[in-house]
Amino acid sequence: MIKLVGAAMVVASGTLGGMAVAGRYSRRPRELKSLGSALQMLETEIAYGANHMKEALEQVAARCDKAVSPLFSRAAAELSSASGISAAAAWENSLGAYYRASALNPQDLIILRSLGSSLGISDRADQIKHLSLAMEQIKSENVKAEGEAARNVKLWNYLGFLGGLLVVLILY
Repeated sequence: MIKLVGAAMVVASGTLGGMAVAGRYSRRPRELKSLGSALQMLETEIAYGANHMKEALEQVAARCDKAVSPLFSRAAAELSSASGISAAAAWENSLGAYYRASALNPQDLIILRSLGSSLGISDRADQIKHLSLAMEQIKSENVKAEGEAARNVKLWNYLGFLGGLLVVLILY
């Protein structure tokens, strides 16, 4: 009886491990889509709202998807602190904290970092160009992420289950 419970626990843990990896693959396309929408909102705030960067980031954080709003709200909070930090530094700090909990990969981080280096240091038209470029790159990464998710979600779900089953068979 104890062997049976142990075997069930091993299979269950293998299945849960596979599901965790599969979840990351399926979460990334949603997160990239939300990021693209949020960057579109930021572009609109800069272009038509004529807001300062802090207000633009706060507006985007209030209206965007909950998955990406911490990135924008933390950047706005850093800008409103009395430390006199630049928009690029606030974006970088916020991105560092956001990236650890996200499903983004290093290529996505590079895109967002390059965007951050141009925030708040140029005129409105130049910032809009940088935002448009970042949105196009995010869209391209989203297409890749959807392909990876289609290939890998089922694979990791089955691999986790079968890996747990294999361990049970080897041990018994």
